Order: sequence, then structure tokens, then C-alpha cells
Amino acid sequence: MADSGTDYRERLSVPVRWWIVAALLVLTIWLIIAVPAGQLAGLIAGGVVAVLLTVLFIRYGGALIEVDAERLRAGRATIERVHLGKAEALTGEAVRHAFGRDCDPAAYLVLRSYLPGAVRVEITDPHDPAPYWLIATRNPERLAAALTSNSVARS
Repeated sequence: MADSGTDYRERLSVPVRWWIVAALLVLTIWLIIAVPAGQLAGLIAGGVVAVLLTVLFIRYGGALIEVDAERLRAGRATIERVHLGKAEALTGEAVRHAFGRDCDPAAYLVLRSYLPGAVRVEITDPHDPAPYWLIATRNPERLAAALTSNSVARS
């Protein structure tokens, strides 16, 4: 997972089961339209839905989490590592509470409901309005380790 110069890298792609459900939805749309209006109308409607879902899934699942020696990138945001404080790996109920009742509205969130873990990273930059970043991840311990050390996180 790590390459030269990168301590941690993860793409938050949507799970396979979402693609299966999307395919079933496209098939259903095709059937609903094709029976009364004809094959061509069903193909057009199904094609439009397929394109929209594909774009949505790729865009939503295209969030990248990347840590290198100089910065942390999470989704669309990037911050220099000198402005990072404590990184805390969260799993189970701690994740639910962190993204729910305990969440600070000013925090920067990279939320993916299908991921089991998260990392809360304290922001020490006094000019940054976010007190912390909360980043969903498949590997909270590895991401936290990459943020708390200068060594490369291993698989």
C-alpha cells in the first residue's frame, strides 16, 4: 500500500455490494420502462441511471487518504503535518459516537458509512477553524501510526 515517499495511502472506494445493488436497480428501471414503452426507451432510461450511479459511486468512492513526510491529504483537504497533534484510532461504538453525538460541528469530516473505523486527528494550527479532522478508514491503527511517526506504515 505504501510507495516511496508515502507513509500511508488508501482510496475510500464504495463496497462491491453497492455496485450489485446499482446493477439490480438499472435492471429494474430497464424492465419498468421497457415493458410499457419498448426496448429502446428501457435501454435509454437504464443507460442514464447506470451512468449517473457510476459517476456518483466513483466520485463518492474517490476520496483519497494519503500521509507523507510533509502533509496529510483527506478527501479534498490537505494540511501540513506540522499542524497535526494527537492521532487517535477509533473503532466500534467510538466511531458511531465520534460521527454522531460527540461530533464538533466545526470539525472536518471524511465520513463513509460503510467503513468500520476512523481516526481523529487534532489540529494545532491556531488559524484553522477545525479543532480536529475525523477521517473514516478501513485501517484506523495503521493510519494513526502513520500520523504519529515518521516511519513508513507497513501492511
